[in-house]
This record gives sequence, C-alpha cells and structure tokens, in this order.
Amino acid sequence: MKSAYELAMERLAKESPQESITDQQKQDIAEIEKKYSSKIAEREVFLKSKIQEAIATGELEEAQQLEEELSREIRSLKSSSESEKNTVRDSG
Repeated sequence: MKSAYELAMERLAKESPQESITDQQKQDIAEIEKKYSSKIAEREVFLKSKIQEAIATGELEEAQQLEEELSREIRSLKSSSESEKNTVRDSG
C-alpha cells in the first residue's frame, strides 16, 4: 500500500515530468554558475570596501546607498544567471 506522499509524487510526476538534461547542458550550466559567482564576488569585494570607507568617514547615507546598489546588482546578476541556465535547459 502506497502512502499519500508516494501517491502525490506520482501524480506530480505525471502532471509535470522532470526533463533530464545532457552532460553538455550540465557542463554549460556549471560554467554559467561559475561565471556569475565570480561576478557577484567581484562586485561584493569592490562595493563592500566602498561601504567600509563610507562608514569609516561617517557617511552613513552613502554606505546605505552602496548597500542597496550591491543588493540590486546581486539580484540582477542572479536573474541573468537563471535566465542563461534556463536557455541552456530549453535548448535540449
């Protein structure tokens, strides 16, 4: 006898089957993740140093603006990364 969880998972698999991706797609996705991880790290290092400078000089408003800019840039880069990965997934 199957549990409710197993039955629900079977129903879900029928409604939206998982698409398998090729090894090449996996490799391409890994490259995209690597590229965007480095871009995010680069922006974090740069802007966090600017934030620290602003805090050290007492420019708290500028520090706040830089933190918001960092947050926006990270969201934008993550969105671009997901978009590129989806393109790779859909190309199969």
